[in-house]
Order: sequence, then C-alpha cells, then structure tokens
Amino acid sequence: MHTFLDFEKPIAELEGKIKELRHVSASGEEINIADEIGRLQNKVEKLLQNTYAKLTPWQKTQVARHPERPHTQNYIDNLIEDFTPLAGDRLYGEDCAIIGGLGRFEGHSVVIIGHEKGHTTETRVKHNFGMARPEGYRKAIRLMEMAENFNLPIITFVDTAGAFPGADAEERGQSEAIARSIEKCLQVKVPLTSLIIGEGGSGGAIAIACGNDVYMLEHSIYSVISPEGCASILWRSNDYTESAADALNITAQDLHRLGIIDDIIKEPLGGAHRNPQDIYKNVRETLDKSISEQLKHDGGVLKARRREKFLAMGRVSAA
Repeated sequence: MHTFLDFEKPIAELEGKIKELRHVSASGEEINIADEIGRLQNKVEKLLQNTYAKLTPWQKTQVARHPERPHTQNYIDNLIEDFTPLAGDRLYGEDCAIIGGLGRFEGHSVVIIGHEKGHTTETRVKHNFGMARPEGYRKAIRLMEMAENFNLPIITFVDTAGAFPGADAEERGQSEAIARSIEKCLQVKVPLTSLIIGEGGSGGAIAIACGNDVYMLEHSIYSVISPEGCASILWRSNDYTESAADALNITAQDLHRLGIIDDIIKEPLGGAHRNPQDIYKNVRETLDKSISEQLKHDGGVLKARRREKFLAMGRVSAA
C-alpha cells in the first residue's frame, strides 16, 4: 500500500475501496465484483492523470520527497553491475550521506557518486537523511580524481535537502569542501552526467551536479534554498511556504525552460515510487545516450564544454 500525500486523498479513498472489494472477492462470496473493480481502477487512473498534470511547485516538492521514492542505492542496484562501494575521504573519515564506488553500466566501467537518504528509520539515521558533511564531499572529490586517473565516465545521483548545517560540519570546512567539489566537477576530463532524482538542495546538491549533461526527473526539484527556508527568511513564517515554492522556479519544467538543465526524464503516472521499474528503464536509456555521446569527445573538449555551459548561465544580452 502506497503512502499517500495530502493532495492525493481522493485517490487514496478510491484505492481503499478497490482493496476492500478485492478482500470481499478473496473471501469466496458469490458476488461478481470484477466490473466494479475495473470501473474504479479506470477512475483512479483518470484522477491520477488529472492531478499530476497540474501539480503546483509545492506539490512537486512533496512528490520529490516521497518516502517511497527510489534513492541512489535503488538506482545502483537496478542499473549498475558489479558495484564495488568505496569509503572514506582519506582525510577525516567516512560519510554515509554520500555513497560511491566503481561499477559497470551498459558495458562501460564507471564511477558512481550519489546522495543516499535511506528508507527506514535506521538507514535514514545512518545516512543522515542525505545531508553530507565535508568528508562526504571530499570523498566525492577523491572518486572523481580516481575516475580521471583511469579515464572512467562519472555518474552522479543528486538527492539532498542540502549539506548538513551542524557546527561539526562547519568546523571541518563545509563551504570549502563544497567549493572544491564543484571545482573538481568542472575540471575533470572525463564524461560527467548528473541526475537530480529527488531533491536538489542548494550547494549540497550542486557540489556533485556540475555535469556535461544534467537531467531532472519529471517531479524532482532543484533550488538554491528549500521553500520552507525561503519562507522563514523572507516572511519569517512557514505560512508562506507554497508562495516561496511558486517564486523559486524549482521544478524540472521551470529549470529546463531557463536552460539550467538539459532535459527532463519522464516519470510513471503518479511519480517514480508508483512504478520504479519504469523509471529505471527511462533513466537507463537517458544515461546510455549521454555517456555514449560524451565518449565521442576528447577530455579537453568535455572540460571546455562543461565550463562554458555553466559560465553561460545567467548571462543577459545587451539590448
């Protein structure tokens, strides 16, 4: 049974009725309810289509944060063969909020780096809800350097509310580590493809998201600050969270229109969590095309194109 979001209550009620009817059918009672179940299922699908065709930015934020949405480890398990996790930054310690390692994707040896939020209480605590400390970004730098040394394409999965804001992280140089990670993304002379699969929050996200190709899942978000954080700063009240989400241009559709990302990966109806196998298929096709295209070019060309791509953002032509 899915976890339903606030705006999905009508869908939840219909699916609850379908579940009750199936229970009645399974009990062996002489009632033909197949037609009724089919009618309700059609109604659910139409309601899903109508609801998800007009999601507000705040509703998309809720979908991006859905507790059952596939995370980096799920994509690794379903897309990467022979994955070997690598730990530690060789400077301080291990940070489980960012996971990474070596593996094979569609015949290519690759380096994978991504935020991991965890799905259960235990794993969420272990991965610090996907909010990395400096050692997480320094581990990412180490893995990117390894990829360059062995001429391996890099795939990054972005899914974080932001870098961890705790005092211990600041004491160990959080902002410097993020800046160095962004710098390394822009310097490596190997293919680099980044996917925002859930939340892309602030510097904590862009630290591993400066790729030659940057894609967003249809209902993911990418922002300089969370809607809640923006509302608390500008209005000093969470009552304006939805207004902040509207103003921030955080949706994949907004960012594609503004030229911040390269393309949008379509999600199954109702979000990636409703049919993970479909999203894995779509991501596989997108990644395969991206890496194959980038491998046609010299490392110096890849670095120069990546640099120009990000320098061009925000430029305004003189009238």
